[in-house]
Amino acid sequence: MSEKPNNERPADLAVQDSVGGMAKRLLNPAHLRDLAKRGAATLHEQGAEQLWRDVKFRVGLALHHDDWRHRADIPLRRELKAQRAANLQGPKISIIVPLYNTPAKFFDEMLRSVTRQTYQNWELVLVDASDPDKRLEGRLPKSVPGTIVYEPIENGGIAANTTRGFELAHGDYIALLDHDDVLYRNALFEVVQTIQNTGADFVYSDEIVLSADLKELGGYHFKPDFAPDYLRGVNFITHLAVFSRPLLDAAGAYESKEFDGAQDHDLILRLTEKAQRIEHIKKVLYIWRGHAGSTAAGMEAKPYAIAAGERAIDAQLQRLGLPGRAMSVPDAPGAFQVRYELTGNPLISVLIPNKDHTDDLDRCLTSLYKNAGYDNFEVIVIENNSTDPATEAYYQTIPGRFARCRVVRYKGAFNFSAINNFGAQFADGEHLLLLNNDIEVLSHDFLRELLSYSQRPDVGAVGAKLYYPDDTIQHAGVLMGINGSAGHSHKSYPRTAVGDMYRLVTTQDYMAVTGACLMTKTALYRANGGLDEEKFAVAYNDVDYCLKLWQRGLLNVYTPRAEAYHYESKSRGLDTLSENAKRYEREKANFYAKYQQYIDNYDPYYNPHFNNLFENFGLK
Repeated sequence: MSEKPNNERPADLAVQDSVGGMAKRLLNPAHLRDLAKRGAATLHEQGAEQLWRDVKFRVGLALHHDDWRHRADIPLRRELKAQRAANLQGPKISIIVPLYNTPAKFFDEMLRSVTRQTYQNWELVLVDASDPDKRLEGRLPKSVPGTIVYEPIENGGIAANTTRGFELAHGDYIALLDHDDVLYRNALFEVVQTIQNTGADFVYSDEIVLSADLKELGGYHFKPDFAPDYLRGVNFITHLAVFSRPLLDAAGAYESKEFDGAQDHDLILRLTEKAQRIEHIKKVLYIWRGHAGSTAAGMEAKPYAIAAGERAIDAQLQRLGLPGRAMSVPDAPGAFQVRYELTGNPLISVLIPNKDHTDDLDRCLTSLYKNAGYDNFEVIVIENNSTDPATEAYYQTIPGRFARCRVVRYKGAFNFSAINNFGAQFADGEHLLLLNNDIEVLSHDFLRELLSYSQRPDVGAVGAKLYYPDDTIQHAGVLMGINGSAGHSHKSYPRTAVGDMYRLVTTQDYMAVTGACLMTKTALYRANGGLDEEKFAVAYNDVDYCLKLWQRGLLNVYTPRAEAYHYESKSRGLDTLSENAKRYEREKANFYAKYQQYIDNYDPYYNPHFNNLFENFGLK
């Protein structure tokens, strides 16, 4: 029923090294003793079943086998027993399953996954549009814990068939289940617990893709918490999605056949627009079966769905009053980018701190003026303590070469935050772009793209897609919690990579973006005190600024359509130098003290299934 986001995980040398070293560590006597101690604790606290899973995990990782991984989040037998014994009382969940010439084996496995749920207040609504000789009513069990509603109908298409299921449903909440997919046995129990604990009217979980025989791993969908820009880029929510009947009534069911092929994406867009509380269960509760003809096997199986996806996103833009249009991403079937129209012609003030390195600065200015894609901007070069006489000579050439570009002079010890705050005093623009002098702009409408997001009232800061000179990713958004502070999403991935679930090629909501290239509204910058000159003179000032905006309910956005090279750290030297290292450690400590809650608990735009040692979306 839905398209499958790409689940790409290119090799990362650091991770390869850590995995390769696992086998050696397993043979280390001290490590073996530690494993034995932890094994005994696991056996005592969680039982033999969990101990066996841990052993398979470690042996499989050491030997580079990944067949153990598809068991992610499968509950222990003791957990299932406890859930059944709890006899949880809660809302009726109506599970809607449109059937169409469903293979009997797939039907039986789907049916068993529902009838064996540990939560028993469910209703299975089967709408069978199959050919008369392929209908499956005769395979229904005579007695089940919940109730089954079965209706044969004429095939009106997936949207119309599912809408008929909604009409037949009696539940307080609705769940969607494809006729060839499978629920984990604890799925409804976890959903109902979440609803009761949070009052959510829309709940979704992580999922897994397995082969047709449910034996081979096809990929994981370990998802972020709700991210509206990402949802316009790809239907990352997909399964398992559960929503209240009042929410469905407010959003409307499948209203038009024009979205067939992307009908779930359209529905989820509309549901999340109206939802009062959206909750993400960070567990795999749903198995998406990949086989020939299924969208879980790739969007190439249903190319018409791509056009339907564009229409669904365009429809949301129109509903929300966001002028723009969706475009499919080449070589990333099922992924979309939105080109927003500009709603005005505001002045942008570009702030570029500079100390010597006039070659870098000239490359930055030349590429910016060539590729801005927008005319109404000024540039303020913030001179700070240059010592090379050639630098002053270069400054004298700027007015004749670059329109509306001037130099202001900051005096004092190097303090990146203070330098930018000083430069911002001279800015006349409605929007500020903090830009390092070692940036080389690549995309042809760079400023226009950043502004198209910064103009939105719900957006705080906007960041770009930055590459190292070797064409690997330097920045694609900031992840909290990496190595005890923060790191850059997909760092060191190839420039051509699409990322985990297309996250490199679709707009993303993150808690922060890098200050090497950060656009924000001038009014926001001033209202929030600019960059913190005291606690974060050089490091973490950009993340701190973004987090202040995020805590106020604003979105911080990464757009892959604004691209540039970043020749990182050329301007001020590396943090491995002794004085810089001490300063960095102080600022890291300040950062941890202020944002411990986001560092110790996983970033909502990441997922606890991923490790927090590297920024590569590698599994724990």
